[in-house]
Amino acid sequence: MTVTSGRRERKKAATRQKIADTALRLFLERGYDAVGIRDVAAEADVAVTTVFSHFASKEALVFEQDQDFERRLTQAVTGREPHEPLIPALRHEVLALVRHCTAEGAAPIWRMIDASPALREYEESMRLRHAESLAASIAADPGLSATTTACRTIARFVIDAYSLAREAADPEPAVDEIFRMIEAAWEVALPPRCA
Repeated sequence: MTVTSGRRERKKAATRQKIADTALRLFLERGYDAVGIRDVAAEADVAVTTVFSHFASKEALVFEQDQDFERRLTQAVTGREPHEPLIPALRHEVLALVRHCTAEGAAPIWRMIDASPALREYEESMRLRHAESLAASIAADPGLSATTTACRTIARFVIDAYSLAREAADPEPAVDEIFRMIEAAWEVALPPRCA
């Protein structure tokens, strides 16, 4: 039974990826606003209901790695070694995400996003959701004794660090610069240590 379940999951993942790849290709070829869900479904050779079973909206097709992005950030918190500092772990993950999102071929996608009010709005709501999820992970860590406000603030800083670095002329040094400021803010937010 496990083999069937594994095969089923792989098939679902392959269908999801095919839909996302098809949508992105059509959006870049014809323009985001010129392509509808029916166009994507027809080109991917799936039913419209299949598209919606994998993606909640047309905007979600562009940000198809949204859940993975959020999972990776929260995993940077929850997957740390017991005494591994928080901010370097988050910096490492943000740097990996920035490298991925600034790789060759990504520029046309970001231009499309920047040109579309619907996509910019979706991205902003996604960023807020990611920040809240990251804040919850930080707050739930028993080794970190920070206030809810500090957790939410640092989470927002981290999400903004990703966006700012992605837009920078030289993203990697931007990550370093931003995370020095985040590290300083985190140190201020933590309660004083006993000597």
